Amino acid sequence: METKVITDLSKIDQFITHYLIPLGWKALGAILAWIFGRFFIRMLQRILKSALSRKEVDHTLIVYALSTSNVALNLLLMLTILGIFGIETTSFSAILAAAGVAIGMAWSGLLSNFAAGVFLILFRPFRVGDTIMAAGVTGTVVEIGLFASSLDTESNVRIFIGNNKLFSENILNYTANPKRILQFKVQLAHEVNPRSAIALLIPALQNASQQLQLENIQCDISEMNTLGTCLSLRATGATEHYSKSLSAGYQLIYDTLQAANFPPPSTPLNLVNHSS
Repeated sequence: METKVITDLSKIDQFITHYLIPLGWKALGAILAWIFGRFFIRMLQRILKSALSRKEVDHTLIVYALSTSNVALNLLLMLTILGIFGIETTSFSAILAAAGVAIGMAWSGLLSNFAAGVFLILFRPFRVGDTIMAAGVTGTVVEIGLFASSLDTESNVRIFIGNNKLFSENILNYTANPKRILQFKVQLAHEVNPRSAIALLIPALQNASQQLQLENIQCDISEMNTLGTCLSLRATGATEHYSKSLSAGYQLIYDTLQAANFPPPSTPLNLVNHSS
């Protein structure tokens, strides 16, 4: 009986000595590696963010850099912890690579959006704050994300568009240039002499050019239609004040024509009779 007890105690001692203690040391090493590894990753992330911010790198590019480095460093940390437990990391890496290929094929749409997001950052067709028209949507860019970008429309509706759709279609950037051409379409009645109207409109806009922030004001006849003569009045203005200058310009044109007692255009009588 005593021999059996001694044998059992010997087996327990061997189990503790050969398995539990080494496993405990490995677990302790893994915990320490995790703690110091996470601290090291956070420190590197802060250093990277600070360095990129000092270089005045685009905010979206900073987000890309931090996200990519965080994934890579955490993956390296996990492989290190698996190595501490004696797991062969080379075979694990091969399995991970194969899984990545399979996931990549299944998620090709997401990966294409991710790749398109990288190209949007590299080629910079637009930046955060720009007003663009792309993928059938017009709005102000709020964020260029990893997989999708968000825009706010004029009615304050936020729209999320996949980066691949944005990058694969034409992009109209309304705020890329510091100045834009403002074009006013002015319809005159048949009774109004277009030369008289031009002689009034150009000085009126020139007098208000400082207030409206307009320059290079020009006006000519663009077409003759059933309502009368149509004028095309063009001016160069600051992009940031485009909407305000356009609205104020139309108001000034209306007030000038009203002050000159020019009759408003109306549908010719023969067209009215014909339509009835």
